[in-house]
Amino acid sequence: MNDHITRQLREAAEAHQPDRARMLARVQRGAAGPAVRHRARSGLRSWPKAAIAGLATAGILATGGLAVAGLRGPTPSESATTAPAAPSPTVSPTPTRPAPPTTTAPAPAVTVPAPATTPTGPRPTPTASSRAQNGSLWSEGSVDAHGNAYWGQNDLALKTTQPLSSLTVELHIAQTGDVRSTGDWQTLSADDFTVTVQESGGALVYRWVLKPGRTVPAGQYEFAAQFNHATGARNAAGDSYRAEAQSAGGTASVSGGFTPAR
Repeated sequence: MNDHITRQLREAAEAHQPDRARMLARVQRGAAGPAVRHRARSGLRSWPKAAIAGLATAGILATGGLAVAGLRGPTPSESATTAPAAPSPTVSPTPTRPAPPTTTAPAPAVTVPAPATTPTGPRPTPTASSRAQNGSLWSEGSVDAHGNAYWGQNDLALKTTQPLSSLTVELHIAQTGDVRSTGDWQTLSADDFTVTVQESGGALVYRWVLKPGRTVPAGQYEFAAQFNHATGARNAAGDSYRAEAQSAGGTASVSGGFTPAR
């Protein structure tokens, strides 16, 4: 039965044409005085009173709702027209200004001095006192260029054109102040010689003596005396050498001094 009532109410609401003036007048009368009882339809007399009262209430509510809707007019959603959103302004990209070309100042030219070169010309001719020749022997004495203000070395170059069966070499280093031996060497085998260093006659004497039964082949060799000395440049004018040898051609000896370093 409720479905039937609901359907009738819906059909009545759809067919109803509200009279706005009458509805306003009815609302005003309702506000001014007691509600007017309406006479129920004959078709509804047999219904229970509660059903009739519910039906009447639903009709009043429907009529009042339509009246209020007519008074309020169209809702904003029905009458308002949504304005199109304003288009966002197009932002043109700011042109990028090209960076100015980077110019690198050329580095100043650096002039590198050329390294000092050692002259390659012929060596100076040694003095007569530093070079000697006798028989199969030839000799030359010189002050080593690696000496300094505290240390020095004297070199003897000895050459023989024949094998030697005996040989004695002496280097005399004058005692010019604090002269002390720091060593010696030779290019021949050290096992073939007896080497001594001693001070004699105001000089430090370095002596090499070839051992018996040993020989020195023909060729050129070197002997060197190393020593400390007083601080400063040392004068080698008082230094000397002497060599004596025996070969198949006989006895030969050479002697001389030492050419200053150059």
